[in-house]
Formats: sequence, structure tokens, C-alpha cells
Amino acid sequence: MELKELVEVIAKALVDEPETVVVKEVDGDKSTVIELRVSTKCLGNIIGKKGRNIQSIRTIVNAAAAKLNKRVMLDVIE
Repeated sequence: MELKELVEVIAKALVDEPETVVVKEVDGDKSTVIELRVSTKCLGNIIGKKGRNIQSIRTIVNAAAAKLNKRVMLDVIE
């Protein structure tokens, strides 16, 4: 499973409207940026209280990326 797919599966499980989840992967020189877009209505579900949900997603993605010897950043776009 690719990291992009991993983020998409987790995000769709958290939101009320899974059809609004859009994940893009942008490759850079030294790292990869994964952009996560959801509707503004579902943004709170992704971020969670005090940012705990998004921090947990970032931890999971970084752990998976470490196994693949990659550096990944996860950004939530409004």
C-alpha cells in the first residue's frame, strides 16, 4: 500500500462525508509532501481535539515512510 492510499483510507474512516476526501502526493528533491483536502464541515474530524487526530495520522505515515526509507510531510489543506 502506498502512503497516499494509507492517508486516504484513514481520512475516509474519520469523516462523515468520505467522498470529499482528496489526497495528492507531491514529490520533491529530498522529501514527499502529501496534501489532504476535506470539506470544511469535516475538517474538525480530521484535526481532532487539540490536533490529536492529525498528529496520530502523521505519526503513522512517518512510521510507514521510515520503513520505505523516505521522508514524508502531511499537510491539511482547507
